[in-house]
Amino acid sequence: MTLFSDPAAVSGYAERTAKIVPGLRDLHRMAGVLLAEHAPADARILVLGAGGGMELKAIAEMQPGWHFDGIDPSARMLDLARMTLGSLMPRVRLHEGYIDSAPKAPFDGAVCLLTLHFLPPVERLQTLKQIFMRLKPGASLVVAHHSFPIGGAAGDRWLARNAAFAAASGMPAVQAEGSMAIKERLPVLSPEQDADLLREAGFTDIVLFYCAFTFKGWVARRS
Repeated sequence: MTLFSDPAAVSGYAERTAKIVPGLRDLHRMAGVLLAEHAPADARILVLGAGGGMELKAIAEMQPGWHFDGIDPSARMLDLARMTLGSLMPRVRLHEGYIDSAPKAPFDGAVCLLTLHFLPPVERLQTLKQIFMRLKPGASLVVAHHSFPIGGAAGDRWLARNAAFAAASGMPAVQAEGSMAIKERLPVLSPEQDADLLREAGFTDIVLFYCAFTFKGWVARRS
């Protein structure tokens, strides 16, 4: 993922992502709402793929009593998260690495946005199992990422719609059209496969809450 180590790409991450993910800022707020259904006022929340800090900032502003542990493999993206969080940083601990770098103390909830689609199925399942192990019983996990059927015309149709959305949002045409290559660059799964992995990792009450072209999001709970 050299994109997240390139200084120019990192500096433009927030603006670029908002142009290609429909309802990105609403997605962050929805994640906060869903986590709050079962998290206490003094919750400790795990954020996997926290580089950039956008979801951390949104949820921290919604819940002034919560504390967070954010994990990301990119040092540059974690630096961007620190800048984004600003005065909220005293409530956040950032860790460079993958899920194995996350503290093992039980969390009251977890969120993983725009991250799991980078992982092949075996690694994705292991990551979900590691998140499960770090959650308290009854805690919620919120995930969202690319999830659509890869084969056939249907997948290409949704990718074309993604490209059209990005272009309409102001993304240069060449970059917008580059989104058509997602099916070659990423180990994307179908929504059914994604839900099955959540179930195999041990999660229950798996519900689709977000559907925006090729992006899907689920909320699930540790039983």
